[in-house]
Amino acid sequence: MAFHHAQQLESINNNLLDIKGKIDVSFEFFPPNSAEMETTLWNSIERLTPLNPKFVSVTYGAGSGTRDRTHDVIKRIQKETNLATAAHLTCIDANEDELKAIAKDYWDHGVRHIVALRGDLPDNSTVPHMYATDLVKLLKKENDFEISVAAYPEVHPDARNAQADLINLKRKIDAGATRAITQFFFDVETYLRFRDRCVAAGIEAEIVPGILPVTNFKTLKRFAGLTNVNVPNWLHNSFDGLDNDPTTRNLVGASVAMDQVKVLSKEGVKDFHFYTLNRSELTYAICHLLGVRAQDNQG
Repeated sequence: MAFHHAQQLESINNNLLDIKGKIDVSFEFFPPNSAEMETTLWNSIERLTPLNPKFVSVTYGAGSGTRDRTHDVIKRIQKETNLATAAHLTCIDANEDELKAIAKDYWDHGVRHIVALRGDLPDNSTVPHMYATDLVKLLKKENDFEISVAAYPEVHPDARNAQADLINLKRKIDAGATRAITQFFFDVETYLRFRDRCVAAGIEAEIVPGILPVTNFKTLKRFAGLTNVNVPNWLHNSFDGLDNDPTTRNLVGASVAMDQVKVLSKEGVKDFHFYTLNRSELTYAICHLLGVRAQDNQG
């Protein structure tokens, strides 16, 4: 038994060696809404910066208050770090002139990468005045931004069906987007089938998988319910009985995320986008075990 266990460990280590140096990562944060969360955010950015991510993005919710906070965080990252930043921008709550002004301000502050999103519809509205495709076109007219858009392996909740959702993604890419970043998922096969369908539809842009390291399963279930993401039975079982055991939850969450990356890396995926939830510990540990390390990026 001991020999068999040693063989398994050697196999796991070899798998990780296969990945080392072959993947790139990006990290997503959200703007803090309290002094405490601001401290957590900047500690996380400081911790993850030495991993030399391809870029870091800062999300953005509805309303100008959140937009201003996103703007402030992005500008501070630009000013105080060497990180490439990507600002999220939604078009649901702004008119064209406002969007042009925001784009110009970002460009003037050195931001060259925008994550272009439609945004969540207000409760009293059913038809948006602009879609993400329109925003991509507007941004491309303003300046030569690098643009990322969202993709949904399990179909956007508002889409008529999977095919309509795929056609919409192709429109966004054809309008000038550089890459698509997926909604988080847990079934790797779902991502791989989606990638195949993208290729068949003539989408040549990279489909970057969004990886969510799970720390709080109750919160995850709420997120998943809002975003049409399937939470498989094996994941329920993995977190069963751990409501009051955050240490074990972290270990399980790290293990699940690493397995996803290892399998996808074997399938030729090179870039991974981590939803950090402004907490660095889990993402840092996962990246370390996957060979994404600070010293790898030092001369």
